[in-house]
Amino acid sequence: MTVSSLAAPAQAEARPDRPGATELRLAAFAAHRRARFPLGPLTLFTGPSGSGKTAALRAYEALARLGGGAALGEVFPDPVACVPERARPDAQRRRGFRIGCTVDGPEGPVRLEVAVQAEPELRIVGERLTAGGVTLLETALRDPGRRVVQAAWHTAGSSPVTRGPLPDDRLGTALLPLRVAGRTDGERRVLAAAEQMVVALRSVYACDPSPRRMRAATPLGAGRLLRGCDNLAEVLWRTRSECGHRYAHLVTAVRAGCAGPVTDVLAEPLGDGMVRALLDRGDGVRTHLGLLGDGELRYLALALVLLTGPGVLEVDPAGEVPAALQTLTVLADGLDRGLDVRQAGELVRLAARMCERGHIRLVGAVGDAVPVCEEPGVTVVDLTP
Repeated sequence: MTVSSLAAPAQAEARPDRPGATELRLAAFAAHRRARFPLGPLTLFTGPSGSGKTAALRAYEALARLGGGAALGEVFPDPVACVPERARPDAQRRRGFRIGCTVDGPEGPVRLEVAVQAEPELRIVGERLTAGGVTLLETALRDPGRRVVQAAWHTAGSSPVTRGPLPDDRLGTALLPLRVAGRTDGERRVLAAAEQMVVALRSVYACDPSPRRMRAATPLGAGRLLRGCDNLAEVLWRTRSECGHRYAHLVTAVRAGCAGPVTDVLAEPLGDGMVRALLDRGDGVRTHLGLLGDGELRYLALALVLLTGPGVLEVDPAGEVPAALQTLTVLADGLDRGLDVRQAGELVRLAARMCERGHIRLVGAVGDAVPVCEEPGVTVVDLTP
C-alpha cells in the first residue's frame, strides 16, 4: 500500500472545530490485516479488483452506522464475510474481525477500536475509546452466556473508573450519554470524546447512484436524496427553488460533464404527482434524463450530492449539535464507475473545491487514480500489492 497527498504543507494550527475522521484501521477485516489508512478531506482508494477498496469503505460505513446507534445485526447481515479468509477459530470455535478509526476535533484525536465476534454468535466482544493516552471506555466479554459486555469508563473522581453492563449488540461509545452523568471532570471528558466520535460517524452518507432507477419519473415527496439516487428528479425539483446559487454551480458542473450543450437542469411536474428531470439544450430543445448515458447520470447525481448537504441527503446527523460544527462525509464506492477520464477529472475537481470549504468530506474508491491523483488536496491510498 502506498499513500500520497498533494495537500499544502500543514502549518501549526488550532484543533479543528468540526470533527472528522483522520484514520481508518482494519486490524483484521476481510482482505485487510494490520492496515492503517490515512483519511483527508478528500481521500481516494485505488488499486486493482480484489485489492480491498470496497472492503475499506464497507468498514467505514459500518462504523458510521454503529455510531448512529444501529444494532450489530443490521450493520453486518453477513458477518462471516467480514472475517479474514485464513482466520482460524479458537478453542471455543470463535472467529471475528476488528475495525477502528481516529477522529480529530475540538477534543483532539480520539481513537476507537471495536472487536466483533462473527461466529458462533454475532456480538461485540471488546471496545476501547481513548484520547490523549487515557482509556476513556473499555468493554470486554466476561460471561459468554449473557448478552452483555462489562464496561468501565473513566471517572477520575473518588474512584478512577465506573463499571456497569452494556448490551453486546450496540456500540458502547454511542450509549455513553445515556449512562454517564458528567459529574466529574473525568466523566465530562468521556462525554466530550464520545460526542466527537459519534458526531463524526453519524454524519456519513453512503452513495451509489443507480442509472437504471434514475431514468424514470418519480413521485413528489420529502425531497431527500436516496442512497441510489432513485428520486433524483424529485430532489432537483426541490433544490432548484431552495438555493439558486448552488443550483447555478450544479448547472455549470453538468455542462462540464455531459455531452452536448447544457443551458439548464430542469424538473418538470407531470400533473399526476410525478416529476421528471430534463436537460435544457437551448433553442427550445430539452432532453429527458432517461435518454442520457449511465456515466452522465452518475456524474450528475454525484455532482448534486457534493453541492448539497444533510438537509437534502438521506442522512441522520446529530441533531443536538449545530450544523456549523458538523461535517458531512460522503462515501462513494466506484466513484469513477461508468465515467470517462474527463468526467472523472471534473468530478474530482468539484469535490476538491467543496472539500476545501470544510463542510463536506469525500472518501471514494476508484479503479484508476491516474487521471485524478494530480489534483491538489487529494489523498490517494494505493492498494496495489
